[in-house]
Amino acid sequence: MNVICSTLNAKYIHTNLAIRLLKAYALPEFDIQIKEFTLKDPVFNIVSELYQQNPAVIGFSCYIWNIEETIKVISYLKKVNPSILIVLGGPEVSYDSLEWMQRIPEVDFIVMGDGELTFKRLLTEIEKVGDFTCVPGLAFRSDGQVVINPQTNELNIKCIPSPYRFEEDIPHLSKRITYFETSRGCPFTCQYCQSSIEVGVQYFDREKVKDDLRFLMANGAKTIKFLDRTFNISRSYAMEIFQFLIDEHVPGTVFQFEITADIMRPEVIEFLNQEAPKGLFRFEIGVQSTNDQTNELVKRKQNFSKLTRTVKMIKEGGKIDLHLDLIAGLPLEDYTSFRKSFNDVFELRPEELQLGFLKMLRGTGLRLSAANWDYAFMDYSPYEILSNNVLPFSDVIKIKQVEDVLEKYWNDHRMDCMIEYLISKVFVSPFDFFQEFGMFWDKQGWARIGHQLEDLFRRLDTFLKANSVKNLDIITGLMKYDYLKNHKYKPRKPWWEASLEKKERGLLYKRILEQPAILGQSFMNLQLDEKDLFKYTMIEVLSFDLLLFLETGKIEKLPSYLLAYFDAANEKTVIFTFKEEKPAK
Repeated sequence: MNVICSTLNAKYIHTNLAIRLLKAYALPEFDIQIKEFTLKDPVFNIVSELYQQNPAVIGFSCYIWNIEETIKVISYLKKVNPSILIVLGGPEVSYDSLEWMQRIPEVDFIVMGDGELTFKRLLTEIEKVGDFTCVPGLAFRSDGQVVINPQTNELNIKCIPSPYRFEEDIPHLSKRITYFETSRGCPFTCQYCQSSIEVGVQYFDREKVKDDLRFLMANGAKTIKFLDRTFNISRSYAMEIFQFLIDEHVPGTVFQFEITADIMRPEVIEFLNQEAPKGLFRFEIGVQSTNDQTNELVKRKQNFSKLTRTVKMIKEGGKIDLHLDLIAGLPLEDYTSFRKSFNDVFELRPEELQLGFLKMLRGTGLRLSAANWDYAFMDYSPYEILSNNVLPFSDVIKIKQVEDVLEKYWNDHRMDCMIEYLISKVFVSPFDFFQEFGMFWDKQGWARIGHQLEDLFRRLDTFLKANSVKNLDIITGLMKYDYLKNHKYKPRKPWWEASLEKKERGLLYKRILEQPAILGQSFMNLQLDEKDLFKYTMIEVLSFDLLLFLETGKIEKLPSYLLAYFDAANEKTVIFTFKEEKPAK
C-alpha cells in the first residue's frame, strides 16, 4: 500500500518532525514516503506531485499556519482522484474534530493527539478492510455519520524508533532546521496554550537521545531546535543534556531550547557561563505578560523578579542568545498595561523580542471562556484576537504598528547602537519610540511597499527630522556607524550625502598615510596604500567623539573621524576612529 505523509511548512528551512515520527513508528510494516512543501508552493504543483505518486493514503500534518492551504490541496486531490484516502493529524485538527469532519467532507479520517500508534493501527485496518471502531483516537465516517473514538494514551514514547536517521534527510541537515524532542507534555496549565490540555510529561530514553544527537552532529546538522515545552523542568535532566552537548558538540552547531527562566537555578547559569562555548546555546523564554493579575487569571505561574535575575545572569555571561516572547491581548491587559509589559521586558535587552498576538487556539481554556472577556477573534486560522473588553481594535492596530518596526529595527540588529541611544536618551521609553515610529511608518504608507537596507535608514531619518528630534547630528553619526559596520563590502551609494568632498578625503588620506599611528597598531598592520584607502575604505566626519561614546556611552561634542575598512577577502568591516582637525579645502 502506497502511503504518503505530507505537510506545508512555513519556510523551506523548516522540517516537520511529526511526519518523520509517523514514518519511523510505521516501519517495517509500512514504508511511508515523506513529501514536504512550503506555503509559497502553488497548490497546483503540490497536487500534481502528490497525484503522480499514485498513493492510496495521504496523511497531512496540520497547524494553524497551514490548515487553509492544506484544505485547498485536499479538495483538488479528491477531485482528480476520489479514491485517495485523506487523513489529517496535528494540533490544529486534534480538537473540534467533529467540526473539521463536517467542514471538510473530503477528509476520511482525523488522527487526534499523539499520532504514531493511532496512524499505524489505522493503516493496518485500511489494508485489511477492517473495523475502524477499534482504533483509539480516531475520527472517521460510518454510514454518513461521523464517529469519534476516544484516545486511550497507550503510547509509550520510549518505544518510538528514531525519526532522525532517514537517508533522504541526511544531505539536507546542514541547510535546514532539525526539530528534536526529548520529552512530551507540559507541567503547566497556561490557558492560552494547547499544551495545557495534555496531562503529565513523558521522556524519551536518554541514551537514545544522545545517540541521535551524535548522529545529527556527525552528519552536518547546524541548527537543532528542541521542541520540549519546558526543557529545564527537570534540573538534573537539563544539566545532563547541557553537559553532553558541551562535551560532544561539533563546532558551528547551535542548539535552541524553550526554558522557564524563573525556575532556573543560579548555579545552572553559572555552569553554562563558565563551560558553554559562546553561541552553542540559544534560549527562548516566554514572558507573555508582567501583569500579575493577567498571569493569575490565565493560570500562568511566573516570578518576574527571578526571571529577570536569570536573564541578567545569562546576558552577563555573554555566551547564550536570548529570545523573549510577549503576547498582546491577554485578559485584563489593556494598552497601558501592555506598554508596561513591553518596557519591563525590553529593559532586559534580549537579542530578540517577539511580540505576538493572542491566538484563540482550539481546545484551550481561554477559547472556551472567550465570552467572559468579550473576545472577538478571527473565525479562521490563526484565530488571532481582534478585540476584548479592555483592548479595542483601535489599540490592537497601534500595537501592530509597534510589532512592525520592532521586527525591522531591533530584532534584525541593523542599527543597535543608534536605537539604544534613541530609547535611552531621546524617547520616554522603548515602547514610546516604537509606537511613535510605527504610527508614522503606517501613515506614510510604507507598510504597503517593500524596502531595502538603505530605505530603513532613510525612513528613520525622515521620521526623526519630522519630529524635530534634538541632537540629530549625534543620532545621524550613530546611524552612519551602524550602517557601515554591518557591511561586508564597500557600499556603492550610502543613504546620506558624504560629509567630505573628494579633495578633502584626499588630503585626509594623505595625512593618514603619513601618520598611520593615529589609527592604532591594528590599522598599521593592514599596510594600506593610497589606492587601497580609496578603494576599500570610507571616511566620515562626526560631530562627537565616537570612541569615547563606544567605550563609555558618554557624548562629548568634539569632532572625530570614522574610517571603515571593508575587508573583502574576509567579508567583514573594521571600524577605526580618531580625533583630528578637519583638513582645509
